[in-house]
Amino acid sequence: MTAATEHTRSIQERLYPDLPCFGCGHANERGLKLRSYESETVVGSGLVVGTFHPWPEHDNGVGYLNGGIISTVLDCHGAAAVILEADRNGWEPPPGALLPYVTAGLDVSFRRPTPLDEDLSLEAELLESSEAEMTVLSRIVFEDKVRAEARAVWKRWRAR
Repeated sequence: MTAATEHTRSIQERLYPDLPCFGCGHANERGLKLRSYESETVVGSGLVVGTFHPWPEHDNGVGYLNGGIISTVLDCHGAAAVILEADRNGWEPPPGALLPYVTAGLDVSFRRPTPLDEDLSLEAELLESSEAEMTVLSRIVFEDKVRAEARAVWKRWRAR
């Protein structure tokens, strides 16, 4: 694989291609298969960007994007920022786990109706980072307005 090809692959495809998660797992044939990328304008900042185009099935019943799908997209896009940071620091998943971190809390704010039939911009940035825990802020943006955002706490995966 060339460096250019590696650069065009999403964080999900590079760092956790076998994950069956509905939102970000590329091993789930019926999932959203989100693709997130490190921002090229602010490399090394922890800013992760992407685009999501909802499906007609994601309708909330009144022609906008369903809140559950919004929450999933925000959580899973934020995961890319967390896993990228973990990879940079060498914080590997424990034996038998596909990810080194899991969502411990997700606080979603719905700011404006989110269109159902448009490309939506995704942003995620790390607010705090340590080996034990990370906090990430994720946003869905359309027409330069935040439609929804979520603050998520991710904790180190520990087998119980």
